[in-house]
Amino acid sequence: MGDDRNALRALYTVPLARFVAERRRLAAELRAGGDPDAAKRLERLRRPTVSAWTVNQLYWRSRDAFDALLAAAAPIRKGDLRGTPGYREALKELRTRAAAVLREASHAATEATLRRVMGTLAAVAAAGGFDPDPPGALATDRQPPGFEAVGEPGPAAIRARSGDSSARSVVSRTAASQRKQLAAAQAAEHAKRRAETKARKAERARLETAVRHASVAVQARERALVAVQKKLRVAEGAVEDSRQMLRELERKLATLERAD
Repeated sequence: MGDDRNALRALYTVPLARFVAERRRLAAELRAGGDPDAAKRLERLRRPTVSAWTVNQLYWRSRDAFDALLAAAAPIRKGDLRGTPGYREALKELRTRAAAVLREASHAATEATLRRVMGTLAAVAAAGGFDPDPPGALATDRQPPGFEAVGEPGPAAIRARSGDSSARSVVSRTAASQRKQLAAAQAAEHAKRRAETKARKAERARLETAVRHASVAVQARERALVAVQKKLRVAEGAVEDSRQMLRELERKLATLERAD
């Protein structure tokens, strides 16, 4: 697991243009290190979009600001809107850092890209993390179902700060939607695990059957070997008897020749 985590960090912190080459290099490194399963998992990871890559960089390179966003979102997910100003401030700080990350990597920090970055950050905050993806390893953008309204300036945010019931309703609907998303992700993960367990059981049954057949074949060949060895011993005895008879006949012949 530690190797997986290190490989994920190495893969998702490289410049986006080097993602595919780095994925190939890390997979080969894991395979050479005796972990082919981790190599296969790594090879299945998709190249992120520019905005998803930017969110990943914020997680790995601006953890203080990222953790501040999650901390500020925690009470909001429970319907407590008193932390809304801190949440908006955390989003604002991450937007500034996202623009810097994009410019540093020679990507255009367009409004459209930054809007996708902010939407994904709001979705991660609403979910309380990256699940079902590993932290800092997003491949695509996420669309938050309404939670982002708490972080946007304007009437929605003003109502949230005053405790307006409609804003609370937005948060409540968002929390319910996120719970459904998490439940669906958990169900999918459970289904995946059940399928993997079923596949392992099938493979184990196949191997056990193959072992039984091989064992029967080995026992049959061992019996045949014993029979052949027995015949060989009988044949060797017959050969020795024949040699003794030959020597006796040769001795008698020599005696006759000396008598003549």
